[in-house]
This record gives sequence, structure tokens and C-alpha cells, in this order.
Amino acid sequence: MLQLIDIHTYYGDSYILQGVSLRVGESSAVALLGRNGMGKTTTINSIIGLIPPRRGQVLFKGVDVTGVEPFRIGRMGLGLVPQGRRIFPSLTVKENLTIVPRSGRGRLAVWNMERLTSLFPRLEERINTRAKFLSGGEQQMLAIARALKGDPDLLLMDEPSEGLAPLLVLEVGHIIQQLKKQSSVSILLVEQNLGLAVQVADEVYVMSKGRVVYESKIEEFKSDENVKSRYLGV
Repeated sequence: MLQLIDIHTYYGDSYILQGVSLRVGESSAVALLGRNGMGKTTTINSIIGLIPPRRGQVLFKGVDVTGVEPFRIGRMGLGLVPQGRRIFPSLTVKENLTIVPRSGRGRLAVWNMERLTSLFPRLEERINTRAKFLSGGEQQMLAIARALKGDPDLLLMDEPSEGLAPLLVLEVGHIIQQLKKQSSVSILLVEQNLGLAVQVADEVYVMSKGRVVYESKIEEFKSDENVKSRYLGV
């Protein structure tokens, strides 16, 4: 579904991603872990085209999308749940969802309003509420629902647990698990919350200083205390 091949990304003269390679398979969930400032969000921005890599390739469904405009990549079936949610606060829940354009791939809508409100019953209760009056957890649900409304094949989720209370983090984890069970959407999850990542991921990559320093299946990662201590401070 997604393959990064030796990508190198800069912010101005700052060399951030220094040869990152990773893969996300079809219908799988991959967690990208690491401390703050290690390049995780830059990886997301490089994939979606917000900060194109200067070297290397981003392949989405086998197509080279390196440097392609973000809206074109989105139309190919790539959805983004951005860090900080980025919902439209003055619009209602319904309006936030109805303004989302479909992927434009000529197929019937997979994620219509009925299916979204089934996955997010709390949003149905708040359907006519302006987004700025939602709780943090509800806003995060809305950000996920908005990304799904575009019928993605791959969902990029950047720190979905950020700023949420522990009980709400568990709820977000439950939603991601339900998403895995009920659809074929692949997921690349950037997280600092180790508990959430372990709960939902099939595979793990760990970043440090702009490089991938570790990758494994989730079961192997769970028992690797050295990696957790060295790179994640656990």
C-alpha cells in the first residue's frame, strides 16, 4: 500500500529525515514511534506532499507520488488525521463532514454518513453542534471521521491521542480496532503513547534523529525492553 524508499527531507537547511525507509501493507496497521523531534511528523508530511523529500521515493499503491500535490495524493485514496485535529471550529459536526470531497476514484461511497455515525455514535448525538463546543475526544473522533469521509485506502494518523485523558485514549484505541475489523483501510499511526500503539499495531518502526533504527512485528517489539528503554524512554 505504501513504501518509502530512502527519503531525505529538509526544513530549509535543516536536514530532518536522513534516509527513511518503511512499508505499510494492505489492510495492516503500522505504528511509527519515537521521542519528540525525531522526525515522525515530518515523515507524515513527506508522504502527503506537504514537505516533499529532496531525495528518495514515496510509492502509494505502486505509484511514485514523490512531490505530487497533496490534494492529488488525497484523491488517490490517502487520508490524513493531522496532529492537532485541524477541524473547522465554526462549522457543525455535519458541516465538517459534508464539505469533504470524495476521493474521485469513481466508486460508490464506502464511508457515508450512516456508516460514520455507526462507528462514532457520539458524533451523531452532536451532529448539529459547532465543533468548537466539542470535547477534546469528540474533536478527535470528528477528525478521524472527516478523514474517513474521503474513502481512503490508507489513513495517516498523526498523534491521535495527543492531549486526551487516559480514558479517551482507550476510546480512540477502541475506534481504531473497530476500524481494522470493519474495513480494509491500512493505517500508519504516529504515536508517543506506547500503550495505544501496542494495542492497535501489527508492526512497529522506531525513529531516532531522522532515521529508522528499529522495525519488527508487534509481538517481538513487546518483549524488546532494550529498544523501549533506549529510544522511547520506557
